[in-house]
Amino acid sequence: MAKQAKAKQVEVAPQEEAVKTIAAPVKPTKPAWEIKDRIYYLKGNKTPLTLTIPGKHTRKHALLYFDEETGKQREIRYATNQDSPLVDEQKGEVTMGHIRFMDGDLKVPKEKQNLQKLLSLYHPLKGRMYEEFSAAAVAEDDLDILDLQIDALNAARSMEVDHAEAILRVELGSKVNKMSSKELKRDLMLFAKSNPALFINLANDENVQLRNFAIRAQEVGIISLSQDQRTFTWVSTGRKLMHVPFDENPYSAFAAFLKTDEGVEIYKSIDKKL
Repeated sequence: MAKQAKAKQVEVAPQEEAVKTIAAPVKPTKPAWEIKDRIYYLKGNKTPLTLTIPGKHTRKHALLYFDEETGKQREIRYATNQDSPLVDEQKGEVTMGHIRFMDGDLKVPKEKQNLQKLLSLYHPLKGRMYEEFSAAAVAEDDLDILDLQIDALNAARSMEVDHAEAILRVELGSKVNKMSSKELKRDLMLFAKSNPALFINLANDENVQLRNFAIRAQEVGIISLSQDQRTFTWVSTGRKLMHVPFDENPYSAFAAFLKTDEGVEIYKSIDKKL
């Protein structure tokens, strides 16, 4: 009987255990508090001689700050002899101060860090009644306005005279009838520069030209609007064209009517006579 063959042993080099390292999540850092003079101003271009806002928590004026880290409401107050505006961090006897805006703004020097932090970080009226002045934010707003002006001026420069007349009629009324094409273009450019947002809005409003079309037709005696501004009729025949819905601008209503199936034919008829 044949002897059973011995299994051949194979030596394997020891394997190193792979260790996967997972980086710990990086917590977002809060922006550093900058020591500097600060200015606060009332919203809405309000400039009362004096305006005092609450400086301590009362039943009438809740001055509470919600701390997301602890999940608790923390009372705040302006104490002139304390370093912190948070009541639970204040110690000993406190001397209360007034928070008063003069002629619409409040200048707080860098030495009054407690008041600055109260106004910049904790006060519930920030964003509702007042804002902190930021040169960067003002520059950003100015840049947005300049970009809007450039867009408006470019649109005004390439706009046809009929469209320019329609837009200017919104601002100048029947005065546009006596203006030359160069005067129209000049005033259009000035309007685009002084009020670019309104200009772009009007330029994109398809009803502006139709309203101007209706006004011109009425001014030259093709159509007539009744004294109560409720009915448009043909001047030549007196036949009723449309009734203006209640509480609508008559020319806006007529512009909308001109886009209907019946109104398209009337538009063509008026256009030939104009």
